[in-house]
Amino acid sequence: MTLEEIKALDDQYVMHSYGRFPVAVDRGENATLWDTEGRAYIDFTAGIGVASLGHADQGWQRAVAAQAAKLAHVSNLFYAAPYAQAAQKLCTRAGMSKVMFGNSGAEANEAMIKLARKWSFDKYGKGRGTVITLRNSFHGRTITTLAATGQDVFHNYFFPFTEGFRYADANDLDSVEAVAGHDVCAVMVELVQGEGGVLPLEEKFVQGVARLCAQRDWLFLVDEVQTGVGRTGALFAFQRYGITPDAVSFAKGIANGLPFGGVMAGEKCGEVFTPGTHGTTFGGNPVAAAAACYVLDTIDGEFLARVEEKGAYLREQIAAMALPCLGEIRGLGMMLGVEVKGERTNKELAARLVDHGLLILTAGPGLRLLPPLTITKEEMDRGLGIMKETLS
Repeated sequence: MTLEEIKALDDQYVMHSYGRFPVAVDRGENATLWDTEGRAYIDFTAGIGVASLGHADQGWQRAVAAQAAKLAHVSNLFYAAPYAQAAQKLCTRAGMSKVMFGNSGAEANEAMIKLARKWSFDKYGKGRGTVITLRNSFHGRTITTLAATGQDVFHNYFFPFTEGFRYADANDLDSVEAVAGHDVCAVMVELVQGEGGVLPLEEKFVQGVARLCAQRDWLFLVDEVQTGVGRTGALFAFQRYGITPDAVSFAKGIANGLPFGGVMAGEKCGEVFTPGTHGTTFGGNPVAAAAACYVLDTIDGEFLARVEEKGAYLREQIAAMALPCLGEIRGLGMMLGVEVKGERTNKELAARLVDHGLLILTAGPGLRLLPPLTITKEEMDRGLGIMKETLS
């Protein structure tokens, strides 16, 4: 099908909850994509951080195909090996106790909020269900995760929002304490505020929040939907901060393109969910779990060291361009944000880059880079060359 044919179907039959660039992607290989007209693009988006091992990885294909040919779905009423194996790999490498699987980041964060509230209810009873989150955060698009999101722009249209959230300033422990109270059960943070502009939290602040949670007997919840699975140069970003959260959500890159996510819990709250208190039909799906096992086996220490090196290379090369429209570069590993300066907006710059063959994201007022973790130096250089030539 041509772009025009696909667009016509989209216009007629699809709800327009997304604004799309005028590109119809047909196929991909690692960090290179081709549209329906055969034009090549360098992918600095990885499907918004999802294609952690790039497009069409052969080992991933074999793992998915083998499991699909054997068992696609059975439900959580029965045991199946793939989800159990994925659970062991995740908990062992993350230093956590138990995991529950779902399908998406928003669902994972919703489950994590429910986990915290039930833990508090079981221990203290009613009236202690408030979760503190940070301003400029983003935790998902369900009614509850929108309420948890600390950005006013998302608090519209869908009234009434779920109650029980208060917002503090990032990197300001006094602000967290100022909104605390007898009704608080948890603090939830992104260690790098992704949609807010790729803003890493300060280590001192994160460790301070962890201590405060321990002192007040709150749960410390970390949203690793975007930062997890190797994106920051560690399997999970919290491992870079010298902390062990009580619960961690994950999704995006865990299955390299298949819908998969979940919540890991430490010993403090690993037994909170009991049969009937939470569930999800597709959680732990065998095909997605097999994909996750392959991803986790691939992302070893050597792989993570290369992620760190590639991220440093991208930062150095963008800084060396000294483009007037670009400013500060922030982030960890291969989760990078670039400040946009001048008259053109980040959306205008992104549209120009896409038009010239580089797929890129926006976040807050800046540009965001989330390339496949397997991107080659040649692909990086091609993308950087497009960026330099287009934005000069």
